[in-house]
Amino acid sequence: MTTETTIAPNPKTAVREDIRNIAIIAHVDHGKTTLVDAMLWQSGIFRENQEIIDRVMDSNDLEREKGITILAKNTAVRFGGVKINIVDTPGHADFGGEVERTLKMVDGVLLLVDASEGPLPQTRFVLKKALERGVPPIVVSEKIDRKDARPQEVLNEIYDLFIDLDATEEQLEFPVLYAIARDGICRTSPDGEDHQLKLLFDEILRSIPAPQYDPSAPLQMLVLNLDYSEFVGRLAIGRIVNGNLAPKQEIALLRADGAVDRARVTYLYAFEGLERTEVPGAGPGDIVALAGFSEAHIGDTITDPERPLPLERVHVDEPTVSMYFSINTSPFAGKDGQFVTSRNLKDRLEREILTNVALQVEAAESADAFKVAGRGELQMAVLVETMRREGFELSVSKPEVITRDINGQRHEPMESLVIDCPEDYVGVVTQAIAMRKGRMSNMTNHGTGRVRLEFNIPSRGLIGFRSQFLTETRGTGLLNHIFEGYEPWQGDIPHRTNGALVADRTGAVTSYAIAGLQDRGEMFVEPGETVYEGMVVGENAREQDIDVNITKEKKQTNIRSSTSDIAIQLIPPRKLSLEQALEWIGDDEMLEVTPKSLRIRKRLLGQTDRARDARKG
Repeated sequence: MTTETTIAPNPKTAVREDIRNIAIIAHVDHGKTTLVDAMLWQSGIFRENQEIIDRVMDSNDLEREKGITILAKNTAVRFGGVKINIVDTPGHADFGGEVERTLKMVDGVLLLVDASEGPLPQTRFVLKKALERGVPPIVVSEKIDRKDARPQEVLNEIYDLFIDLDATEEQLEFPVLYAIARDGICRTSPDGEDHQLKLLFDEILRSIPAPQYDPSAPLQMLVLNLDYSEFVGRLAIGRIVNGNLAPKQEIALLRADGAVDRARVTYLYAFEGLERTEVPGAGPGDIVALAGFSEAHIGDTITDPERPLPLERVHVDEPTVSMYFSINTSPFAGKDGQFVTSRNLKDRLEREILTNVALQVEAAESADAFKVAGRGELQMAVLVETMRREGFELSVSKPEVITRDINGQRHEPMESLVIDCPEDYVGVVTQAIAMRKGRMSNMTNHGTGRVRLEFNIPSRGLIGFRSQFLTETRGTGLLNHIFEGYEPWQGDIPHRTNGALVADRTGAVTSYAIAGLQDRGEMFVEPGETVYEGMVVGENAREQDIDVNITKEKKQTNIRSSTSDIAIQLIPPRKLSLEQALEWIGDDEMLEVTPKSLRIRKRLLGQTDRARDARKG
């Protein structure tokens, strides 16, 4: 069966005034999910006595722990007879694949900006994507009750950002509202009268265009998200561009390779509040989930089988960072995890790329390893953490940037880095970034004791930098970055200046051994833990690696002294999180990940093997 070429529907033929589709975009921790909570409450979605947790849209455990939105999610409210479909988008550039899909569903965006911090890199990232699609924005200046709020200056910064992103004159005429999302309050001016969010709902109906469609076109729906239900199977989620859908209707699925699958709609759902509700039918502009296809992929088009008409597929920016995922080959393999084989790992990664369009997976030279490429360290860390919680055991390598050959010259990805820190730390931060080939592009002092520094820096210069930055600024600094483009290779960048303390045998860690090694460096393990040969048990104070006996026991004698029973004073070990461990490991090391443990190890566990490999190098 052949398909017709893509035809753009006539945008002025017909309009559905009873629907608005809007995405909420903002930088991490600017109050986006809190505002969605308030909109749901004030629209009457919840019963008065219904128990609802805060940040209800962050349904994923990882999202609630990290305080960020990772997955794009749909909800809907009704206001004045109009259904407002709301999509909560991630604010971090590492999850840009979610953003690009989301913006295909909507006709407008709600840009949320912290009234103190102003627009930050991830604000820029998502807004750029929105403006490129030509959708109109509404700007909400959030957290105006902060003591350091500066709403007028922030508004000027927003205008500068729009101009910098080549916004059209129509897009620059955006309406501005001021909010305290935590209290469900909205104002027309920073010091104006408090109102409920009716002001915001009215503005959405006034400024966001209603969906437009071509009545003469066949059914067209772009699959933009996937879900799975134990009761009905695979669910394809997307927006109906043209035509209508109903249960039992015959439909076709157009795949990327040109293949056409025919099926019947078994279930059709729309979004109402936080629930998916079964509906008898849906039309242009509706965001729906349907069951019927055993397999569907993001970017496929659901259409009329008698007149198949594809829509443009989702395009995402290319990955900038890669890592190797392999089976766990340590002596402790299989003790914690439920899924430990290469087949388990392969199947899980293949499932991930079905729903994560920003991720790429390819087989590595080894049959038990896979090269996974994505947007950044955070995206990779979230994937690894999700897998370990599902019961997987695996080993992962140090993240590496993906370079390009442009006109015969090696180019590498660059990042725009924005740092907010106290004035006292400007010197030490600037020096640390200069060592990583960063160039300062701007410096702003708002007179509040804090300074905003902007740099251009290679992506690889940021690997391992976050931990050092937080140490240098005593935890008071804020760091944000976004992919900026490719530039010629910037030269060598020092990674970790300290070597590793490596266990030279298998056994249980003893207090006596740690006490004798504390002067050598910082420990990662504590007494009673079991270690194996080749496992990294600490960070050396010097540059080179040292093999140590961390299981050494005190020899027992029949000679006693007055001080022999004094307790050994041990310094608490440094426990690395998953992100910190990924930043710490070197080229010859791997991170062993199990549901219960994180262990850093050498690629070659045997001391003799490592020495032989070093001589070859």
